Amino acid sequence: MRESPSVWAFPTILTLHTTGMGILVGASWLLDLRLLGVGRSTPLSAYRWVFPAITVGLIINLVTGVFLFIKNATTWGTAAPFGVKMLLVVTSVVLLLPIRKYVRGEASEVGGNTRLLAIASILAWAAAVTAGRLLAYLVV
Repeated sequence: MRESPSVWAFPTILTLHTTGMGILVGASWLLDLRLLGVGRSTPLSAYRWVFPAITVGLIINLVTGVFLFIKNATTWGTAAPFGVKMLLVVTSVVLLLPIRKYVRGEASEVGGNTRLLAIASILAWAAAVTAGRLLAYLVV
């Protein structure tokens, strides 16, 4: 991107990354809020559509994230804030796995653990987004 003749290369990748994040985190939070009791009148099975949306958002962010990393690889590669962000993203995705089993009916009733997973997911995504945003300010 740095050597691109187009002035739009970096803004385009950054916009796509932000859009992917909105899809990924937005769909995840929607499901998490439902697990916490918001919109109880809607059956949980109606939220199965979020997993394909989360997958699309994750793929967009993986591809654009690689481009953003390559642009700053020498500074981000050894920066602690970047490592924290990646750890939070991986944690957030891992938290989705038992939630997915529960929503799809593949797991038995999880009860209070489901709420804890939803809270942990919300906090992990919020921290990952914040850590990603802080990279522009903390890693120069």
